[in-house]
Amino acid sequence: MSSSRNNTLMKLLNIDLVISGIAFVVLVCLTFSGVIYRYALNNPIIWMEEVQLVCIVLIIYFGISAGVRSGSHVAIDIVVDRLPKSARKIISVIIWGIIVLVLVYLFMQSIKIVSQMAERSRATNILQIPYKYVYASVPIGCVLTIINFSIEYYNKIFGKEGEDENI
Repeated sequence: MSSSRNNTLMKLLNIDLVISGIAFVVLVCLTFSGVIYRYALNNPIIWMEEVQLVCIVLIIYFGISAGVRSGSHVAIDIVVDRLPKSARKIISVIIWGIIVLVLVYLFMQSIKIVSQMAERSRATNILQIPYKYVYASVPIGCVLTIINFSIEYYNKIFGKEGEDENI
């Protein structure tokens, strides 16, 4: 039964990868077709910029979470790798704390922006997509990133011995 819960959890955590992947495909296809329409057919797609904005926001904030989970984020560990194992664990906890604090701050500020967009009923000019939905991906992405980053660092710091040479 615990494996089915774990499987369900992994599917939920992969939602960020699915959303950012779909947004990326839409962005590439839309941009390519936009070039064809504008320059070959002399008929630009007038709503393209709005959809591109939505796709870029989704790619960034859901992609961060997926990147953290897969370990594909940038890390420069030259100094930390030369420290003893106990010092590396302490530094890793400090780094985790700083990153989580930054993400919590970004989360709180993005909630304010989403609330302002909802209060003012702001929407995109052409498609009338409410900005509260566009920018809601920022706090959602922050929460997913905090969860994935915490899981990654927990496994990195408290995982099995010999599993990770760096810590």
